[in-house]
Amino acid sequence: MSAETIIYNAKIATNGVPSFVEAIAIEGGKVTAAGNSDEMLRLGDPATTVIDAKGRSVIPGLNDSHMHPIRGGLNFNMELRWDGVPSLADALRMLKEQAARTPAPQWVRVVGGWTEFQFAERRMPTLDEINAVAPDTPVFVLHLYDRALLNGAALRAVGYTKDTPDPQAGEIQRDKQGNPTGILIAKPSSYILYSSIFKGPKLSREDQLNSSRLFFRELNRFGITSVVDAGGGFQNYPDDYEVVNELHQTNQLTVRLAANLYPQKPGQELTDFQRWTKMTKPGQGDDFYRVNGGGELLVASASDFEDMLQPRPDMPAVMESELMAVIRYLAENRWPFRMHATYNETISRALDVYEKVNREIPLDGLHWFFDHCETITDRNLERIKKLGGGIAVQNRMAFQGEYFVERYGAQQAKRTPPIRRMLEMGIPVGAGTDATRVSSYNPFVSLHWLITGKTIGGLRLYPKENRLDRAEALKLYTMGSSWFSTEDGTKGALAPGQLADLAVLSADYFSIPEEEIKQLGSVLTIVGGKIVYATAEFSKLAPPALPVSPDWSPVKEYGGYAKASKQSLGASHSAACSHAASHTKESNSWHLPVLGEFGLWELGCDCFAF
Repeated sequence: MSAETIIYNAKIATNGVPSFVEAIAIEGGKVTAAGNSDEMLRLGDPATTVIDAKGRSVIPGLNDSHMHPIRGGLNFNMELRWDGVPSLADALRMLKEQAARTPAPQWVRVVGGWTEFQFAERRMPTLDEINAVAPDTPVFVLHLYDRALLNGAALRAVGYTKDTPDPQAGEIQRDKQGNPTGILIAKPSSYILYSSIFKGPKLSREDQLNSSRLFFRELNRFGITSVVDAGGGFQNYPDDYEVVNELHQTNQLTVRLAANLYPQKPGQELTDFQRWTKMTKPGQGDDFYRVNGGGELLVASASDFEDMLQPRPDMPAVMESELMAVIRYLAENRWPFRMHATYNETISRALDVYEKVNREIPLDGLHWFFDHCETITDRNLERIKKLGGGIAVQNRMAFQGEYFVERYGAQQAKRTPPIRRMLEMGIPVGAGTDATRVSSYNPFVSLHWLITGKTIGGLRLYPKENRLDRAEALKLYTMGSSWFSTEDGTKGALAPGQLADLAVLSADYFSIPEEEIKQLGSVLTIVGGKIVYATAEFSKLAPPALPVSPDWSPVKEYGGYAKASKQSLGASHSAACSHAASHTKESNSWHLPVLGEFGLWELGCDCFAF
């Protein structure tokens, strides 16, 4: 036996037996052996790449079972991300700078991944503040999926006036004279937000290719190596998949993608699925890019929008008949399917349909599942278990928990969702984020939520009995998620025969204080044995830097998650650097009270490297 790559002198979490090893060997894109350093080093030859991990923790590559990376990639270079920015003052400063550099007719888009509870000020920006920092450039600020804030220039760009009627299931907030104020309210669905975003300019095809590559590398920065794409509004198949197809064909993908197909026209969902089954089939593709099945939207009449600021929506009477036609067709054609379902009431009605179909066409073995399930009951968990289904959970409550508690109470929030009970019952569970518009794509924010039960704002939602230990949470984000793309047993563990996807972490996930988990990142990410991201002492192994296009892109200045220029942070940056002495070698973490809980590396500081 020989090895193309050997990683040694590490604390490697295998997700198997033994739980930890010192070294692994990689050949042909897969793990071929695992053991102690001396054993693995003996497998090398002069052509072997040997990597000394310097005692760092290594985990299997993270796998988000519910994200929207295809849509996210197409738009990443247009978006100013507030994910993880510690103060509203910093966020507005970034917005002002980006508005000044954005040429007409382009917009500044802040499209999700943040909550006011992350800010030191604990509040949203006002329309007056947004108009003050960006008087002339259109600005669209999306907050979760409950509202959007548009400055005056954006209102003119989308064409909303006193005479514009409210769209179905949405509200254009108006002043006493009937003029739009700039606030769009999702009431009760997100269509007004989706459709308004869609009115803005798009990137060119070349810029979309660059944008997607940069977004996937941004995911690699956090140790993400696989994602199950849940489709999304205004993401049409096959047109909006051409960019990711090209990246796949040219071997430029650095994240493995399994794509679900999401119908776009209410009332025509069955027609879409009938057309798609003639074009493709689940599993078509390879380990890097494959079709996964149908959903997360199956029929519009069954989609219970998750805006916790609004009352729970009741699904229309046609839900069962429309869903029945689609589920029967997918089951007949052996297409796995997933369904967005926030509330137990919707899940109950869907399960009535599933059980009827199951009596004709068994669903077991189809890898079908629900997404979200924040208020599901034990009775419906039993029904899912009996039908052989799974549940993909996301940290949406980390961003909306305060709203849920205000509406339903702290007692009801303790099981949102009941993850521990799902696991006790043996239901397949995968972890994720629902990024990029609801939650941030940072997986360590989601892992922190699973482990601590806390929101971004620090509110403890879950008692100990509904929280996970670190090993359990990691398994949900790796082995657990692999079930949801019908790839269980091929990835998720660092064991012989499995795909060589891994991340070397910036600090020890298993021993650092809980609050430091959300500060973690990867310093070396490997997908299929290939290095796709490297920094710190591994910088010499990094793939070539990618350019950023177009030239005005926010990514060029700020990057993605909580990256801002030193100039934009001004005195805060200088003050934070003065705290460098608080670094501790044992945890390799930084305690920066000036910038709250966020490490300097997350803010793009280049005054040091890990």
